[in-house]
Amino acid sequence: MPGLIGPVADEREGLLDYLAQQRYVVCLAAYGLTDRQIRQTPTVSSLCVGGILKHVCRTERTWIDLVCGLGLTDPGDDLRLAPGETLADLITEYERVATRTEEVVMGIDDLGQPVPVPRGVPWFPDDVEAWSVRWVLLHLIEETARHAGHADIIRESLDGATAFPLMAAAEGWPATPWLAPWRPPGLRH
Repeated sequence: MPGLIGPVADEREGLLDYLAQQRYVVCLAAYGLTDRQIRQTPTVSSLCVGGILKHVCRTERTWIDLVCGLGLTDPGDDLRLAPGETLADLITEYERVATRTEEVVMGIDDLGQPVPVPRGVPWFPDDVEAWSVRWVLLHLIEETARHAGHADIIRESLDGATAFPLMAAAEGWPATPWLAPWRPPGLRH
């Protein structure tokens, strides 16, 4: 996937494409990392790349559960990795969640369809009865992009890698005078 999404035919395609792009950049922050490295917390925060990946996956699943009328689900401690969780496991689950999101959204006739606001959640407004599916998708884009930035900072703190060189490496771009694809630290010559 290139650094920018292509032209979009309509609102639904645009929302889904922008969400897919943000998922991709979160995953790029983990590109080339080991299962040990996805657990490292190189900043004063307790965040790690793997925990962020797990969080955005679980957050998207929970919001789409709300869209499907299942109520508030999956409220676990999702910023920490369980023993044995691997990067491959996290990416596979995120791909499953993404596929489900796209299927659910494609099956909805009207993006204005109401999504009831769960009650008793301190960060949800008490004076709003419902959001729309459109609002949920915009919120997922916002939430994923916010955490993509966190993942970028953590990744750069681990080994100096930044988004475009990681994207160039993941997608096999040739080196240019202005951009060299990322290479693992031992192979940088």
